[in-house]
Amino acid sequence: EILFIIKQALSQQQDTDMQAPRNARVKDSKSSKYLFSNSADAKYLQNQISLVAPTDYSVIIYGESGAGKEGVARLIHEKSRRSNMPFVAMDCGAISRELAGSELFGHEKGSFTGALNQKIGHFETAYGGTLFLDEVGNLPYDTQILLLRVLQERVLRRIGGNKEIPTDVRIIVASNERLSDACQRGKFREDLYHRLNEFGIELQPLRKRKEDIIYFANYFLTETSAELGKNIIGLEAEVEDVFLNYPWPGNVRELKNVIKRAVLLTHGDRVPVKALPFEILNHAQLQFNVAETDINGATNSNTQLNQMNPSFSAPEFSKPMLKKVAMEAEYEMIMTALAKTNFNKSKAAEILGIDRKTLYNKMKQMQMADK
Repeated sequence: EILFIIKQALSQQQDTDMQAPRNARVKDSKSSKYLFSNSADAKYLQNQISLVAPTDYSVIIYGESGAGKEGVARLIHEKSRRSNMPFVAMDCGAISRELAGSELFGHEKGSFTGALNQKIGHFETAYGGTLFLDEVGNLPYDTQILLLRVLQERVLRRIGGNKEIPTDVRIIVASNERLSDACQRGKFREDLYHRLNEFGIELQPLRKRKEDIIYFANYFLTETSAELGKNIIGLEAEVEDVFLNYPWPGNVRELKNVIKRAVLLTHGDRVPVKALPFEILNHAQLQFNVAETDINGATNSNTQLNQMNPSFSAPEFSKPMLKKVAMEAEYEMIMTALAKTNFNKSKAAEILGIDRKTLYNKMKQMQMADK
């Protein structure tokens, strides 16, 4: 019996390795790191992690995209008694409604059209360890019912199967919206919310932690500089001012990507302003209401353009300045599209009726003209 159980376990592990879903990440618990500054917020977060990690409490982590929710979930796992067992992360927003149950609980061969083989779900893959469900509010309602049953009964059935399989998994979930609000809208089951809400952690957005911005920027700069074999020692003072006045909608993830790009473009020993992306340098202009009109409903174009970009002045009609007028109008349209799409360049290009590459080229030309 012992040999049979061992062979069965080895077989399941091979199935797991071969059939691990593409949106699940089974990670080595010793492979990650989370960056903490010396700020009061960082110390408070560390204290919360230390308190909850040794327990088996379910945890809800709230935070905006890019704030480091998965990193915090990983730290909780690493500091728990489950640290030597699997940590499985799944993005609930990346799964189709039809496959959500199969991804979590697995399925038997032939249980539905396309189920050509038996599949091990995330719960079985994470046995003994931690299952992290990112953006859990995106789970379909019927899958939420199955999830609640598994958490309460601690057994699961694969889709199309009859056998009850024991589970031993700690659940950590993350959301960028309040699950209590989702419950009121009927999007999330209230009983599941109360089952998950044993402990809550809230990550502050980077714009509310200004003392951390330069700390993180310098850390990423040192890291990227070493990766690229460069000797960049810091940021120019003007760059620091830009960083401190930018709201960082993408949080730490956005900051890291900006630094990586800037280091690549830097040739001296300090990152210059010209190495920063277009949308960061022009963020202040995007705060103005492009659609502002006067009492008769007409747009005050000259005032509007001067507010959006002081380097562009109103055309003097006594001189042939058609090219400049066209550039100002193009600038206005691009700024409007970027503001409407929250800097999503693909969507902005779609609104403008051009491809993404053309939009990048035009933004680059305007940035050069603004120097």
